[in-house]
Amino acid sequence: MDKKLRDILACPNCHGPLRLHPNQAAWVCAAERLSFPIVDGIPHLLMQSASELPEYEIANWDPA
Repeated sequence: MDKKLRDILACPNCHGPLRLHPNQAAWVCAAERLSFPIVDGIPHLLMQSASELPEYEIANWDPA
């Protein structure tokens, strides 16, 4: 995905930044602990598509 596009993606709930999940199958809002799936290369950034992540999963990510 283009860096410019990645830089403008935001959480639909809090408008905070999204990070690519380590498995590259979802975008994650760490502040809200929400995961938004990527289906056929398209991020589904709808609240009804989101799933909650446990805090320990986000805490162990590389901060980069």
